[in-house]
Amino acid sequence: MDNNTKLAVLIDADNAQASIIHELLAEISRYGTASVKRIYGDWTTEKLKGWKTVLNELAIQPIQQFAYTTGKNATDSSLIIDAMDLLHTGHLNGFCLVSSDSDFTRLATRIREAGLIVYGFGEKKTPKPFVAACDKFVYTEILRTVLEPVSAAVIMPRPASTTREEVKNTDPVSDSPKLEPMIRSAIKAIPSDDGWVPLAQVGYMLQKIDPAFDSRNYNYPRLSELARHQKYLELRETASHKGGPNVHIHVRLRPSLKPQNPRPKNTQAKMS
Repeated sequence: MDNNTKLAVLIDADNAQASIIHELLAEISRYGTASVKRIYGDWTTEKLKGWKTVLNELAIQPIQQFAYTTGKNATDSSLIIDAMDLLHTGHLNGFCLVSSDSDFTRLATRIREAGLIVYGFGEKKTPKPFVAACDKFVYTEILRTVLEPVSAAVIMPRPASTTREEVKNTDPVSDSPKLEPMIRSAIKAIPSDDGWVPLAQVGYMLQKIDPAFDSRNYNYPRLSELARHQKYLELRETASHKGGPNVHIHVRLRPSLKPQNPRPKNTQAKMS
């Protein structure tokens, strides 16, 4: 965590869930300090009742925005105007946009154009353009106390007694057709003389390829665990040169075993 990174947390109450707010703020604390915390919605309606019980407790400032007419989302406009005002103060290093609404795609792009970092937080249903417009996008499903599977067709829930070795043999995400090409591309994009590259750089490159990449989306709490269970990768751990407890992890693509060429047959008959 970088305590010097000042972040503005702007929450679209109409498109965010109050049930994960504690986990959300804990996640945001990994990236910096939430200097501004605001949430936008029409607080005169019963729809936002779930939010009202946690706002004072977490010092989140509610911004009232009446729905002037049916079918128009005034909340989005209010959040965007505030974001631009905050952007031009010059006191912030980045923004956390909490919504699953694609209407904030241009806002995220504009903030990045100004040189500030944008973290997006939303559900898996969030449209891809908004996800791609952020520097990093975190799916809020992975922030729950009990991780939910990303997709029932891709990842099966794990029994509490399941060992990591059993997961390796039963979890189909290890052979995901999307994950493997992405990891291969990330490793190949990092210069290396012998094929070994720092895993931290691989993680950084994966984030550039897909802002929504997170090992927790695959039910692995750390990138090292995810990488360790990919059959096409090799990992190498080395102790810190300073003799501390830190371990540096390098990874490379497992060399493919090329079949040996059979010895050519002598087609010419021996001279008698």
